[in-house]
Amino acid sequence: MSPLKRSNNIAARMGRWSASHWKTAVFGWLAFVIAAVMVGNFVGTKNIDTADANVGQAHKADQILKQAFPQVDPQTELVLVQSSSKTIQDPAFRATVKDVENTIAGNPAIKNVRSPLDPAHADQVSKDGRSAMVVWDMKGTYENAKPKIDGIVSAVGQAADRHPAFYVAEAGSVSSGKALDKMFSDQLKLAGERSIPITVIVLLLVFGALVAVGVPLLVALSSVIATVFLVALPSHLVPMDQNVSAVILLVGLAVGVDYSLFYLKREREERALGRSPRAALEAAAATSGRSVLISGITVMVAMGGMMFSGDKAYLGFGIATMMVVGVAMLGSLTVLPALLSRLGDKVERGKIPFLHRLRRDSGENRFWKAILTPVLRRPVVAAALAGGPVLQLHTSQSGLDAMPNSAPTVGTMKKIEKAFSNGDLSPAIVAIEANTNSPATHQAISELKSQAIASGQMHGPVVVEVNPSHTVTRVSIPLAGKGSDSVSNAALDTLRNTILPATVGTVQGATYAVTGPTAQSADENALLKQKAPIVFGFVLVFAFILLLVSFRSIVIAVKAILLNLLSVGAAYGVLVAVFQWGWGESFLGFHSNGGIASWLPIFMFVILFGLSMDYHVFILSRVREAYDRGLKTEDAVAHGISTTAGVVSSAALVMVGVFAVFALMPILDMKEMGIGLAAAVLIDATIVRAVLLPATMKLLGEKNWYLPRWLEWLPRLEHEGSVPEKAPTGAPAPAPAA
Repeated sequence: MSPLKRSNNIAARMGRWSASHWKTAVFGWLAFVIAAVMVGNFVGTKNIDTADANVGQAHKADQILKQAFPQVDPQTELVLVQSSSKTIQDPAFRATVKDVENTIAGNPAIKNVRSPLDPAHADQVSKDGRSAMVVWDMKGTYENAKPKIDGIVSAVGQAADRHPAFYVAEAGSVSSGKALDKMFSDQLKLAGERSIPITVIVLLLVFGALVAVGVPLLVALSSVIATVFLVALPSHLVPMDQNVSAVILLVGLAVGVDYSLFYLKREREERALGRSPRAALEAAAATSGRSVLISGITVMVAMGGMMFSGDKAYLGFGIATMMVVGVAMLGSLTVLPALLSRLGDKVERGKIPFLHRLRRDSGENRFWKAILTPVLRRPVVAAALAGGPVLQLHTSQSGLDAMPNSAPTVGTMKKIEKAFSNGDLSPAIVAIEANTNSPATHQAISELKSQAIASGQMHGPVVVEVNPSHTVTRVSIPLAGKGSDSVSNAALDTLRNTILPATVGTVQGATYAVTGPTAQSADENALLKQKAPIVFGFVLVFAFILLLVSFRSIVIAVKAILLNLLSVGAAYGVLVAVFQWGWGESFLGFHSNGGIASWLPIFMFVILFGLSMDYHVFILSRVREAYDRGLKTEDAVAHGISTTAGVVSSAALVMVGVFAVFALMPILDMKEMGIGLAAAVLIDATIVRAVLLPATMKLLGEKNWYLPRWLEWLPRLEHEGSVPEKAPTGAPAPAPAA
C-alpha cells in the first residue's frame, strides 16, 4: 500500500494518531463531554412552543389567537357525574352535581363555570339523562394552569368520595395533559433505564469479559450524554420536542454500541491472528474504522431527511439524531482506539468463565457458513423465499384508542366519548379576525352557531369569546366522533369548507381559521403525506451517492438502496399484521384501531434506512477488502459475511433489545414504534444481510463491481487497510503489515 493511499484513509490516520497520543485523546474526550454538560446546563434547552408547533390552517388560527388572547388561552376542564340507574332529575343526582359546583366555586384559577342544571347548558346532559358535565375554563395558558390543577383535582376527588353511588371524575385540557405527559415521560425514562442493562447483557454474551463490555458502553453512553446537553445550542434556533432526549438515547445507544463493536471485534480478530497490538489496532482503524466513517456519514444524511418534513418536531429530531451519530462516530474513531492502545490484551480482563468459553466455542463462522452454503448454491430460490409479500399499510390518527384504560383520566374521557362526544374534551376552535362590533360579524357568528348545530356533525355547548380590543372572536365548537376518527374528520371538513365560507366568509375583510386537536392532527397528517416523497427522495439520492463514491460500483449502490427499502418494507408489513390486522392484540395487550400512527412511517423510514446502513457498509467493506486481495466474488462474499455475521448479529441483538423495550410501553404509538424498529433490525440483520445480500451478489458475480467509464473520475477510496496475516483459502498472500 502506497504512502499516498495510506494518507487518504482518514479513519486510519485518526486511529493511528489516537493510539500514539492516547492521553490527549482520552482526556480530551472527557473534557469534551464535561464541557458539553456545562454548556448545555448554562444555555438550557428551548422546547417547542405549543402555539408554534402546529402546521397549516391550525397554525394560522393559533397565531391569530396567540396575538389576541395572550393570557387567556382556553383550557377547558370538566367533571363527569354519571349514574348507572339515576337521571339528572333525581334529587341525589342533582345534589351530587351541586356538591361538585360548590367544590370548585370561588377558586381564583377558574372562570366561566357552566352548570348542567342551568337550562341554557342543557347540552351538558346526555340524551339518557344519566351523565352530566360541570364545565369551566382554567385561567391563563396551559403552563400557567398546570401548577394549579392538582388542588382542584384533589378537591373533586374528595367530592367523589362523598358520593360513592355516582361516578365523579375530572378530565380536561390541563388535568389530562399534565397526567398523560407525566406518564409518557415516566415510560420513556423507564425505557431508557431498561435499555442499558439489556445492552450490558448482550455485550457480555459477545465478549465474555467485563472490560471489553465497558469500553463500547462507555463510548456510547458518553456520546449520548454529550449530545443530550449539546442539543441545547441549536434548540435556540430550532426549538426541540420535549422527548428529544429519548430519541437521542434510542439512536445514540444503538449506533454507539454498533460502531464500537465493529472496531473492537476487528481489533480482537487481528490479535487472534497473531498481529502485534499496534498492527492489529492499525488494521482495525483502516478497515472497521473506515466502515464506521462511511456508515456514520450515511446515517447522518438519512437522519437529515427528517428536516424536510416541514414538521417542527421532526426538524428538531433530525438535528439531534445527526448530532448524536456524529458524536458517536467521532468517539469511535478517536477515544476508542486510544483506550484499546492503552489496554492492549487487558481488554480481555474480567473474564466470566462460562460466557467467555461460550463465546470462544460458539462456532459463529461454522453456523453462518452452514447458512451461506445453500444460499450461494441456490441464490434465486433463496432470494424469492426471503422477499415475501408486499403488504399495504394504512395510517390512522391516534386518539383515545391509542391510550390504555389504566392511564390517568383516560377512563373518564372514554366515558365522556361514549355518553357525549370526544369533541367536548377537544373541540374545534375557530379564530375569526374581524370587527366584532360590526352587525355583519354578529350575524355571521350567529349563523355559524346555528348551521353547526343543524348539521348534526357538531353540537353544543358552542362557546363564543371576544378579545378586549374587539378584533378577534374565538368560537369553540364540539365535533361529533372520537376526535381522531372519520366522523370527527368529516365534521371538521364540513366546518372548514362548507359552514365557515357560507357564514363568516361572507363578511367583508374577515379572516378565519380552525384549530383544535382534530384540526391539528389533520393538518399534520396532510403535511407529512405531502412531504413524504421529498424526505424519501432526499435520503435515497444522497445515500446512493455516498455508497457510489465509497464502493465505486453503481450496482452495489443500487442494490444497497433496494435491500434497505426491503428491510423498511418488511417492517411496515410486520406493523400491518400486528397492529392493523390485530394479530398481536392479546400477546401485547392492546386493541387495534385499524391503522398505524400517521407519524410513524416517515420516522421509521429515516431511522431504519440510516441504521441498516451500519450492517450493509460493514459487510460490504469486508467483502470488498477480500475482493481487492484477489478472491473471486463468490469467495469474497462467503468470507466477508461469515467473518462479519457474528458482530452484525450481536449488534442487531443490542438494537432489538433496546427497541423491544418500547414495545412494552402501554401507549399504542410506542408499541408500534418498538415492534416496527425491532422487527426491521432483526429482518435486516438476518434475512436481508445473511440471505438476500449474498444471494444477489452470487447471481450478479463480477457485475457487482460495475462502474461506467464516465464515472471513472470518482475519487478512489479503496479499502486499503491492513489485512489479516492469515488470508482465507484462495487468497493471495497479504502485504506486510503497516
